[in-house]
Amino acid sequence: MNNTIPNRKVICDTLLELAREDRDIMVLASDSRGSAAMAPFAAAYPEQFVEVGIAEQNIVGIAAGLAHSGKKPFVTSPACFLSMRSIEQIKVDVAYSDTNVKLVGISGGVSYGALGMSHHSVQDIAVARAIPGLDVMLPADRHETKRMIEALVQREGGVYLRIGRNPVEDVYESDDYEFEIGKAVTMRRGNDITIIAAGETVRVALDAEALLREAGVSCRVLNMHTIKPLDEAAVIAAAKETGRIITVEEHSIFGGLGAAVAEVVVQHAPVPMKLLGIPDEPAIAGTTAEVFRHYGITAANIRQVALDLLNK
Repeated sequence: MNNTIPNRKVICDTLLELAREDRDIMVLASDSRGSAAMAPFAAAYPEQFVEVGIAEQNIVGIAAGLAHSGKKPFVTSPACFLSMRSIEQIKVDVAYSDTNVKLVGISGGVSYGALGMSHHSVQDIAVARAIPGLDVMLPADRHETKRMIEALVQREGGVYLRIGRNPVEDVYESDDYEFEIGKAVTMRRGNDITIIAAGETVRVALDAEALLREAGVSCRVLNMHTIKPLDEAAVIAAAKETGRIITVEEHSIFGGLGAAVAEVVVQHAPVPMKLLGIPDEPAIAGTTAEVFRHYGITAANIRQVALDLLNK
């Protein structure tokens, strides 16, 4: 199903709806009121909106202060800067201080495309999930984004949530499905091999499953929307029941989804694995589709990788 609504607009619309009943909800932006589609929220609830300008460290500290005052702050800032420039404040003011701050990294992964390494955020998941007291989440489409924001308003504690910049194709038909933080969603059932994906790569994994089905392969697809806390039970079950696992992510192959899954697999149910993502190099400049093709984050390549694993 085609979609023309970016996840950042879904976040704004969802918070707008929830803020009508919950005046403790606050939105903070770092010179991204327009690009993050937060202008409607700022217009509707100016007393619940804070624009700090290009000051990523400050925005996290301000959010932590608001949380200590009983507010529910949502920080919206480009993922590349939020996850790198303000990491000390995230570690100390949010995680170590156990404050109820939701950090929304917008335009994450390789969304900024042509701007290159300075604007790509393909190390953010590794950094965030290594910090005690900080959950890490990536919604797959607009429907999951809505469900995730609704859940986070009710959930206490620090969270790093990363979304892309542009609309992504739907993976769900609607938001009427069972969503639980920390619980993977089985998108396709299969017994020969498992593909585990998160964020925008879930759509790619589903397309790969369709190709594998045509080749007679029964492929399980897991949407691991919560990378921390990871659904270890789903990973162990996949390893034991399908015998092979491929992870697909818009992130470095070091420290992200693939690493998190591998840490569980190697300790509980060792099986052959392949981690697909960005290798140890500055990602090329280009559109998301071009970057994905260059690094083999495509349905066709995943199909081939799966067949190679099955033939070993």
